[in-house]
Order: sequence, then C-alpha cells, then structure tokens
Amino acid sequence: MADLFTETYNPDVLSCLANLSNDEVFTPPEVANQVLDMLPDEIWEDPDATFLDPACKSGIFLREIAKRLIAGLEDKIPDLDERLEHIYKKQLFGIATTELCSLLSRRSLYCSKYPNSKYSVVSFDNAEGNVRYRRTHHTWKNGKCVWCGAAKVNYDRDESLEQHAYEFIHPTNLEEIKDMKFDVIVGNPPYQLSDGGNKASAMPIYQKFVEQSISLDPKYLIMIIPARWYSGGKGLDGFRQRMLTDKHLVKLVDYVDSKDCFPGVDIAGGICYFLWDRDNVKDWCVVDTHRRGEVIQSERRLDEFSTFIRDPEALSIIHKVISHNEPTMDEQISSRKPFGLATNVKPLEEGDILLRHIRGVGPYMRNLVTTGQGLIDKWKVVASYVSFDHAGRADKDGKKKVLSKMRILPPGTICTETYLVYGAYDSKGEAENLRQYMSCKLPRFLIAQLMSGQHLTKQKFALCPIPDVTESVTDSQLYRRYGLSEEEIDFVESSIREIESEDGE
Repeated sequence: MADLFTETYNPDVLSCLANLSNDEVFTPPEVANQVLDMLPDEIWEDPDATFLDPACKSGIFLREIAKRLIAGLEDKIPDLDERLEHIYKKQLFGIATTELCSLLSRRSLYCSKYPNSKYSVVSFDNAEGNVRYRRTHHTWKNGKCVWCGAAKVNYDRDESLEQHAYEFIHPTNLEEIKDMKFDVIVGNPPYQLSDGGNKASAMPIYQKFVEQSISLDPKYLIMIIPARWYSGGKGLDGFRQRMLTDKHLVKLVDYVDSKDCFPGVDIAGGICYFLWDRDNVKDWCVVDTHRRGEVIQSERRLDEFSTFIRDPEALSIIHKVISHNEPTMDEQISSRKPFGLATNVKPLEEGDILLRHIRGVGPYMRNLVTTGQGLIDKWKVVASYVSFDHAGRADKDGKKKVLSKMRILPPGTICTETYLVYGAYDSKGEAENLRQYMSCKLPRFLIAQLMSGQHLTKQKFALCPIPDVTESVTDSQLYRRYGLSEEEIDFVESSIREIESEDGE
C-alpha cells in the first residue's frame, strides 16, 4: 500500500492561501523556508532562542520555525512531549494582523485554533497561546492616524468591522512585548493602507514594522517587503536613507518581478527580503538579484548612490558615465505641475495660448498660469510622468521602453501635470535634438536604474547627463563617448527597447 505521508498528493493549504490576492500577501511555505535559511544553522539547536512574527497572517513562519526546532533540539531535549512543551511555550511568539489571521495562525502552529483545546499539540491555559490578537484602535489627528497614517474616512469603522490598526505599530498595548527580548524577528508585514488621497491613494506601512522591530533590538531581523523603498517616495525617503546606510544589513534578496517570489501576485516595483544582524557590522552587503530566471550574487555597498542600483551589471556602465562629471537631467527637468495646473484642469472656451491635457489640446489664458511663465514661449519637450512600462517591469523579452511618448510643444503651448517638461529651447531644432537624445537607449537605461515604480520624477534622471542639443546624437556616438565595452553595449541593447522618434504638436 502506498505510503500516504510521502506519496499521496496533499497540497499545503498555506501554499493555496499564498495565491489569493494582493490585499493580504500570504507567504508560500517554500519562500518562508528560503527566508529562514538565512539564519545561522546553530540557532535551531539553541533552546534559549526566541522568535517573534509581529505580523502573523497564516502562521507559516512560526510553523516552519517549529519544525526546525523540533529537529534541532532532539539531542538536547530527547523526550518529544517535553521538547514540544518547551518550543511552543518558551520560544515561539506571534502577533496576528486580524482576528481571522490569529485563528488561522494558531491552527497552523498548534493544529488547533484554540490551543487550550484537546486538539492542540501542546495545552495552554488560555485560548490564544503565544499568538496574540488585541483589537487596537487608530489615534486620529487631522483626519489621519498618528501612528500609521491611515485615513479616518476609510478606517473609522463600526466596532464589528476590522480596523486594520495593527498592534505592532500602534504602541498603546505593546508594553508586554517590549519587555521581552527576541533573538529573531521575522515576518511579512502588511504593505499599505489608504491615506484618503485621490484615486485610492495609499500610504506604505511596511517600513513601520521594520523600524519598530529594530527598536526591540533583536539579534536578527528578517522581513519580506516591497522593493520600492530602494528609490524612496511617499513616506519612504527617510526609511531608504536609513536602510542604505545601515551597516547591519548583511544580506538582501531582490526579486525584480514579484511573481518570481509570490506566484500570481503583482507588486509594483518587485519584492525583497533582507537579513539584519545586530552583532555584525559590514561595509558590504551580499545581494542576490533574481531576474528572468537567473540569480546574480554580488557584494555591494548599498549607499554608493542615493538610490539602490538593483542591477549589479549596470554599475560599471554607471561608473563610466558619471566619471565625466557632467550636469545631469534632474537639474533641468521640471517638477510635477510645470505650469501649476493639475491633471483635471480643462481648456477654456477661448484663450491666448493652448493647453495640452490628457485628452488633447484646447485654448487657455496666459494670465492664469501661476508657474513656469518663462517656458511658455519656448519649444518644449514633454512626456507623461508615468513610465511606459508597468511599474518599470520589462516585457516578455526582458526589455523596457521606460519613457512614454515624447511630444514637442511649440511656443504658446503649455501642459497639465500629466506631463513633465524635459527641456525648453529657443529653437525647434534644439528641442528635436533633445527628444532624439532621450530616444537613445543609453539615457533610458540610466533612467531605468533609478526606477522601482511607475512614476517618473526628476530625481529618476539623476544619472542621465544633459546633452549638447546643438547637434543630434546616436547611441553609437554615446557608447563611444563613455567608453562602453562590447559586453556593456550588449547589456544596454538587451535591456532597452527601440523607441521611434514621434512627431508631436
């Protein structure tokens, strides 16, 4: 008769949960074990080591840790019942994100959602064991939670509904946790909450779990988080600076495409997880870059640039370009709202200038322009502030276009904040030469290195030199100018799509 334990197909229910949706990103068991593999082997043989998951959803981390400790402590605690009592009661702790997740996590860890029942692996004298859930409330000020930034309009709910006020980052009930010392904090925290802005605007919150974890001074910290912090952004600039300069960050595993880590889950900018080691200080971090089915390992200084360059093969090219010490495009590209006009501003019945907006061109009044008046009578190169590529992701051939369609706006034409102004000139020829330069692969390759999301800001152009617009230029000329090798040229060519020079209005 077949061995049902080893030969019968029985899919792990936590693998199934990991494929549900983007709203709650459950960690697949295989990913949880890859994460735990970063810890030193001897920790699984340490009966005094303590572990905390501050954002339990399925309980997968605690379950897999338990399995490793059960095997690792066999010699030190030979009796299985005694070993289970010790591990479950003295070594494993969790804080659930919701009441439902607390039940699921306890079921995964204790084999019973109520660990004081007869079905539990070990018997506790309470119904939560060491996986706690405390209903926590937001603290509102000016319409937002002072702790997590959640919008009152979205989360000030009836008591019967889930508040999504995660206990770990709302420190009103955390004294008991803060008094404990954990050797390892590991988890996959919630990523964002609505902040009440336009178009379902959301505020990242995962960085708050990382910062709170570090404040507890564990020996090791491992977390799975979105990779968009590499280039900062909404609420993340300070966190990016802290992470890139933290010499305790000794290992970073980067997935350019989140689906390579979480099958079926699309997270803009990719996903990563890291090992933070309290007692280990290094100038270099080991980085594993997962890209299109291959893994590239490198040792890097994370703070070499203000933004983390996630592709190690790009570094030699960047070094050659910046060695020329040329001014870069971030110095001349406009900020959002180059003429002070929001996206929803529409043309007027009549006017003395033209307005390029998302639906076309129409009349507008010069005297209503509040900023950028000096650009109105110039030839301007503009393009959408949204990248052509979804979240900067490459196409099926591994190539990116990076920039959306570039237009040339003649004197007397302005635009809404839908567009960034790349440059403004006295002659149409200079504008055409800038557009030709930005159509070349090398400039777009350099821009792509600073992108971990879909929106283009002027900071994303900080590696791209300002060209001499008195003459047209080709990629071949740029490759020669910066001394790129054949291998480096091939890498640029294989990374960036062709872009045709398109006529604009």
